[in-house]
Amino acid sequence: MRVSEESNVRFTEREALFYHSTQRPGKIEIIASKPMATQRDLSLAYSPGVAVPVKAIAEDLATAYDYTAKGNLVAVISNGTAILGLGNLGALASKPVMEGKAVLFKRFADVDSIDIELASEDPQAIIEAVMMMEPSFGGINLEDIKAPECFIIEQTLREKMKIPVMHDDQHGTAIIAAAGLLNACFLTGRRFEDVKMVVNGAGASAIACTSLIKSMGVRHENVTMCDSKGVIWKGREGIDQFKSAHAIDTDARTLAEALNGADIFLGLSRAGAVSQEMVKAMAPQPIIFAMANPDPEITPPEVKAVRPDAVVATGRSDYPNQVNNVLGFPFIFRGALDVRATAINEEMKIAAARSIAELAREQVPEEVAAAYGKTQRFGLDYIIPAPFDPRLMEVVSSAVAQAAMDSGVAKKPIEDMDEYRHSLKARLNPTTAVLTNVYAQVRQNPKRVIFAEAENEVVLRAAVQFRDFGYGEPVLVGREPAVLDKLKELGVGNPNGFEIHNSANSPHVAAMVELLYARLQRRGFLERDIRRMVNQDRNVFAAAMLKLGLGDALITGMTRPFGQSIKDVRQALDPKPGHLPFGVHLMVGKASTAFLADTTVNERPSPQDLVVIAKETAAVARRLGHEPRVAFLSFSTFGNPPGRWLDNIREAVAILDAESGIEFEYEGDMAPDAALNPKVMAYYPFCRLSGPANVLIMPGLQSANISAKLLRELGGNATIGPMLIGMEKPVQIVPMTALAPDILTLAVLAASDVVE
Repeated sequence: MRVSEESNVRFTEREALFYHSTQRPGKIEIIASKPMATQRDLSLAYSPGVAVPVKAIAEDLATAYDYTAKGNLVAVISNGTAILGLGNLGALASKPVMEGKAVLFKRFADVDSIDIELASEDPQAIIEAVMMMEPSFGGINLEDIKAPECFIIEQTLREKMKIPVMHDDQHGTAIIAAAGLLNACFLTGRRFEDVKMVVNGAGASAIACTSLIKSMGVRHENVTMCDSKGVIWKGREGIDQFKSAHAIDTDARTLAEALNGADIFLGLSRAGAVSQEMVKAMAPQPIIFAMANPDPEITPPEVKAVRPDAVVATGRSDYPNQVNNVLGFPFIFRGALDVRATAINEEMKIAAARSIAELAREQVPEEVAAAYGKTQRFGLDYIIPAPFDPRLMEVVSSAVAQAAMDSGVAKKPIEDMDEYRHSLKARLNPTTAVLTNVYAQVRQNPKRVIFAEAENEVVLRAAVQFRDFGYGEPVLVGREPAVLDKLKELGVGNPNGFEIHNSANSPHVAAMVELLYARLQRRGFLERDIRRMVNQDRNVFAAAMLKLGLGDALITGMTRPFGQSIKDVRQALDPKPGHLPFGVHLMVGKASTAFLADTTVNERPSPQDLVVIAKETAAVARRLGHEPRVAFLSFSTFGNPPGRWLDNIREAVAILDAESGIEFEYEGDMAPDAALNPKVMAYYPFCRLSGPANVLIMPGLQSANISAKLLRELGGNATIGPMLIGMEKPVQIVPMTALAPDILTLAVLAASDVVE
């Protein structure tokens, strides 16, 4: 069993390898951004059409940003000499990490990224290799290169290259730590100019943190740096130029001596380096950033036990105030790329740190607070924004871009910053951020989810992930020997630690039979029929478990069609009072999400049904971060062409028109092109939608189910669902083709309040 250093999430080695190998090996792929379907497309993309931009770039090199992907392309480069906390494992072993960094660039800031692993430990060779790649990329992110070589490599590349270069292990940590220190000093009434700081660690991150904080106002003579041999003091022999730059005149020789009366401890060293006695000796309201990974120099509970007035931060997500690089590097490069900066300079790093600090002082968005299961507000336990705060993209990127312009390194200044900020907010799909927060919310409030088909390996894999990732306890339905055998095959530690229910011998069967017989005796079922159904039908058994309160939610569907599964579930469960059960598919694209309903349940919904479906789907869209714009779809757009199946749609719109208090835009009848394509929508100036629809209400089950499955197979977007809405208890029925991540997503959603 492994524990993720970043999130303290448990997983097996087999699960980690399966994640990286399933479907397509690795975590990235290249997708063409232009049409490639016809011979004309290919002629424009390559020969002979490509000759035109080639000549244009040859005449004016700056046009490469207009005609190629250079302006949004960052190289993530490593030689594998300092991989995470694992040490020097070589260039090829660093590739999974570099691919992961590329994924984070895309996920958080829509920056395209390619990982490049260089098989050399010679700084000069790496410098020459990276310099030769300057025409290809808009920026260079150096990663996991050991000190002191990383200093030499980055400094030389910054001097010689005309694109942004940053070693994130140094500056990413420094920027987030500086933001946290700004707020810690603000809360404790300190000024950077006056604080006495001790830094334990003298590697790349520690030296970068110290340099940045000094450039922001902390005095050189007030900073004591320590390495594994003690204090770095002027005159000490055997230290390199990078450490000696931070040597000071001091009588202190040990970390304990340096910490006596210190205001700030900044740790980038090793677990257990700081004792409670050292903390006691610090100044009132000490600021302690213990950032060693995976375990800090001293834990927050240990600090609080002796100094309850302390402000504490770590690199861990399971403690308050996580210093997490993902708060910085995606948005720093986003801002630098957007103004075509020739460097990432000190002014840009300081702007990033200050903007992050200021963001933490603002009111926390509701979706972020919900993710943590409590109200978050600026204070001792919230001095650094949450990593998934949706405002980071706008706030940090625009601050960096402005600093680049003000410091003279921007080759393409932004004329309208308000418009730029708006474009940043629109660049990413809010669904992804909200879903991430939903996962965090469920982790804070774990639930018991019943997995009705636990003998299926895909379902069982999702159930194991549900528990190991901290979302709650899976309740497995199946024959004990079969389930245990599969758990062992999956390499799960302690298979007997899982709760397994067998319908053939469950002690709850009698209560289930009594419950179901009372419900079904007037529908043609005898008591012996009910008992046989409970003993032999896993879906009925699992649904009865949920009805009896033996779990909080239910997942099924892998082994039976949706229609059969919901019929089984309805034997024990009813719709929520006053609600209509229906299904929603989410089509999640790069910058938008479409909500399709009803795609699974109601064959020919009435006008009243369509209104309910529209209202409930709009509510789901809003909970997932979207302002709903509802289109009632048809083959016809406002009566053209005429047809016999338009009355239900028009009556549904009329019902909404007659109601008061409708808080979303809606329109219909509309064909999909009129609902989604602004150019087609422009032909109808009376249309009430302010932009493309994102909630698509289908006229009937045939068109809805066909559309959802066509989009899933041909559209290229990620598909979530169908999500079942409107049942008295949370139930989700997955497609029979679902993979473990799909099942896990629906299990987490079932455990949350998003689809209630």
